[in-house]
Amino acid sequence: MTKPTGSSFDSFLEEEGLLEEVQAVAMKRVLAWQLEQAMKAKGLTKQRMAKHLNTSRSQVDRLLDPEYTGIGLNAVSRAAHALGKRIEFQLVDAPPRRNSTKLRARRTMPSKRTA
Repeated sequence: MTKPTGSSFDSFLEEEGLLEEVQAVAMKRVLAWQLEQAMKAKGLTKQRMAKHLNTSRSQVDRLLDPEYTGIGLNAVSRAAHALGKRIEFQLVDAPPRRNSTKLRARRTMPSKRTA
């Protein structure tokens, strides 16, 4: 079996300087979906969830917004606790980073011409 050549999508995102942002949005989407599912299972509306958290409905909207990554860990933890859940985070080793500036420079350098 031959190994595919070329870079992975993660490598592409890293070269473009987008990998961390894309990963953060992906994690937030999953978290927002899980919170929303837990709220549905408990029969909680956004308004009632806001009351449980002593916060505004707009704060709950931000918490459940899959694109909004500016929510702090304390808010996430409080929301999980209000739903009878807890948050687990795990710090794992990242793959070695390639020097993306060298890769960008190589892509933009004009090719050498031979006479």
